[in-house]
Amino acid sequence: MKQISENLFLYEDTCNVYVVKNGHSAVLIDFGSGDVLDELAAIGVKRVTDVLLTHHHRDQCQGLERANHEGINIWVPHMEQDLFQEVDTHWQAREIDNNYNMRQDRFSLLWPVTITGTLTDYSTRVFNQQLFTIIPTPGHTVGSISIITELDGKKIAFTGDLIAGPGKVWSLSATQWTYNGGEGIALTVLSLLDLQEREIDLLLPSHGVVIDEPDFAINLLIERLRELMKRRKQNPRLFELREKPYETITPHLLKNRTSLSNSYVLISSSRKALMIDFGYDFVGGVAAGADRASRRPWLYTISALKRDFHVDSIDVVIPTHFHDDHVAGFNLLKSVENTQVWCPENFSDILENPQSYDLPCLWYDPISVDRKLPLHQAIQWEEYELTLYEQPGHTLYAVAIQFEVDGKKMLAVGDQYQGTDYNYVYHNGFRIWDYRASARLYKNIRPDILLFGHCDPIYVTDEYLDIITENGEALERLHQELLPLETIDFGAEGFGATIKPYQIFVEEGGTFSIEVEIKNPFQEEEEAIVNVVVPNKWKVRNGKMKVGISGKGTAKVKTEITVPPRMKIRRERIAVDLTIGKKRFGQHAEALVTIK
Repeated sequence: MKQISENLFLYEDTCNVYVVKNGHSAVLIDFGSGDVLDELAAIGVKRVTDVLLTHHHRDQCQGLERANHEGINIWVPHMEQDLFQEVDTHWQAREIDNNYNMRQDRFSLLWPVTITGTLTDYSTRVFNQQLFTIIPTPGHTVGSISIITELDGKKIAFTGDLIAGPGKVWSLSATQWTYNGGEGIALTVLSLLDLQEREIDLLLPSHGVVIDEPDFAINLLIERLRELMKRRKQNPRLFELREKPYETITPHLLKNRTSLSNSYVLISSSRKALMIDFGYDFVGGVAAGADRASRRPWLYTISALKRDFHVDSIDVVIPTHFHDDHVAGFNLLKSVENTQVWCPENFSDILENPQSYDLPCLWYDPISVDRKLPLHQAIQWEEYELTLYEQPGHTLYAVAIQFEVDGKKMLAVGDQYQGTDYNYVYHNGFRIWDYRASARLYKNIRPDILLFGHCDPIYVTDEYLDIITENGEALERLHQELLPLETIDFGAEGFGATIKPYQIFVEEGGTFSIEVEIKNPFQEEEEAIVNVVVPNKWKVRNGKMKVGISGKGTAKVKTEITVPPRMKIRRERIAVDLTIGKKRFGQHAEALVTIK
């Protein structure tokens, strides 16, 4: 046990374990094998109240089962929580054969541990009467954090494996998040620069030496990483984008140049900002996989927005649609900036209850909506009027947002198009006429500028409107020619039923309800027969339901299902077997049930 200052100690284990002492109790930063618990009496510590983890790698936390056994609270990075408490699921799902995912998520715990809670980015928490601030510092892993506190007269950052010493990282291999990628290198640079601006006195890494000259250590490391990126031809604009993350479209409308999908900022005369979409701010590359630990929103450019454009507050954020790359940062904006989430009424429930839906690109956590916005009505925000129009195509659950700023009529259309190119996904609820309808909408509105989600804004011309009209009509015609819609019309996606909620969580012996929506694919009214399919020993209140449905119409039926006692299982399947008229279509819908 090495003493760093009066109340700060270091124990060298499978990683550096730091002991923050307060009288006879202590907080540990990282845990290693857990052997530190055997050495605490030597420094007068009788009790450990909490363990705070900087990231999920085994060398940081392999002994946590002992912490569970001794009743010590365990706190983990919010984005990596599943790699602690749900790591069994990770091991079952992780690609092994034909693997192109280079993330070191296989350096995770072998078995799950019980956690007390998560350390959310930018939060300030008190543990054992000591104040700690959580800062996102991706680089070594996607979800890594640094933990800042003031102790014994110094501002200290526990940095995990972000930096190992002057000019050194513990692992370059860990920074490769895709095949032949270098995503973590760019994020390491961004994280180091963020830490440097926080004027830290002492950097305490998980591996390596205590760093008492942070500026020198960070500058040397950035210099070396910058050369590596240059020689690998990766992220050539990283420093330029960090210096100027926002570009001006008009004096009061900005575009974030660093985000995975474009977010736009409308600035009022009162120096407030309204954001249209806010997903992943400042992306240095996207990690392989789609698990929670592979996706990291943060608020990296907000300080530059306030500094460069004299913005006092991020007042409101409005999504064009529900996809994660457009909404991932909403909860951070709410918790850190007190931003209100205003959401169009046609997909507010998806943000608030994502597990009820079987849709692509859902964010992992619910996002509470402060105001549900009606469609086709003017909405006032500061001196601006915004009107939201239903815009199916890329997804059924989307809007186009029309407003005027600096004498220009804008239409923010999310991911509907990339230039003039289609951007539709069948499982998003695409209908074959949607692009004909959106072209007509654009012609009716006749905006000056279109704001896209994944390409630069464009000035609208008659030629552009003619092209997307022709493309929309052709797309509809081709679907009519290719699909047997004249005999059986289940739409472009091709399924006759859906179950809601899609993901269901129930206690042993508990009962849950489902709602089944059925489509009639025929021109004439028909009777639909819905048979509920469940595992043996499960009970269905009404296992066979009948309902009449008008031609090409839809209907909904509900029932209750009771699961057996003394059973725990993850994602057991249920389904409905569908017959409409004289035609049996089989098991057209499923849902997943987890018994806790």
